[in-house]
Amino acid sequence: MSKKILLSGIQPSGTLHIGNYFGAMKQFVDLQDKYDSHIFIADFHSLTTVQDRKTLEENILNVLLDYLAVGLDPEKVTLFKQSDVPEVTELAWIFNCITTMPYLERAVAYKDAHMKAKEVNVGLFDYPLLMAADILIQDADVVPVGQDQKQHIEYARDTAEKFNRIWGETFKIPEPLILETVAIVPGTDGRKMSKSYGNTIPLFASYEEIKKAVMGIVTDSSGGIPKNVYEIHKLFKEQGALDTLYAEKAGKYKDLKEALIEDIEAFIKPIREKRIALAENKEAVLAILKEGGQKARVKTSEKITDVRQKIGVALY
Repeated sequence: MSKKILLSGIQPSGTLHIGNYFGAMKQFVDLQDKYDSHIFIADFHSLTTVQDRKTLEENILNVLLDYLAVGLDPEKVTLFKQSDVPEVTELAWIFNCITTMPYLERAVAYKDAHMKAKEVNVGLFDYPLLMAADILIQDADVVPVGQDQKQHIEYARDTAEKFNRIWGETFKIPEPLILETVAIVPGTDGRKMSKSYGNTIPLFASYEEIKKAVMGIVTDSSGGIPKNVYEIHKLFKEQGALDTLYAEKAGKYKDLKEALIEDIEAFIKPIREKRIALAENKEAVLAILKEGGQKARVKTSEKITDVRQKIGVALY
């Protein structure tokens, strides 16, 4: 029996942090044996915010190195760049033509930007349909998402169902793969870890960067356990050992932060060293990405051919 198809991706919009790892990348690695995984770098999506050529080029390479360093195996995973699969943007346009503006106005990302009085670009407004095209053109069965990201999959499902009603059965209806064990990773200020909040711990941070970030974790003096330190620490230490440590060091916030620094460093050091080694052979790393794009296009070319026939533009 063939494996179910899993699809997911990360935008190359800045330095990845431990929240990206525990919230998404770790799951990509853990699931790569169970699923036919298609993991991509969402470079077209990132154009809504990253509009500098050099920055985007660097960010794409960095995400690729990050993927490989944390353990994604290109022998098991189709690892590719969104822009290497041009059928995605063609399909997104077709989806545009069967989608109403009020429907897209319900998107959380659009509503958030609009509420903050930001001038929203068309790319951000149209983001759900490009994501739907990413998912549907690969015949994805499952898309791993957090509980707060289910709407993205609902847009893809609705769009597939609408296309199928108009032109006949064409697209699978994907399912969200929500892993209950994946918690929202807290940042150094207690809010969700996010680049926009400036509360991150970089995934491949140096020891000094780890130390600076951890020592900056916001603590309170209401009890013996600094909640923000503990919530991050439990990502890196087995529960029994963690509880013993925090009982022994109750009220000693500096000691607990220093213990967290050492545990984060023990986790990051080997993947940081692997990433440095990978970066020394840029050509070989980019060859993996190029080959993955060629592999991904085998399926997307077949799918867009079927779509063109269904909608009536394939005359020859």
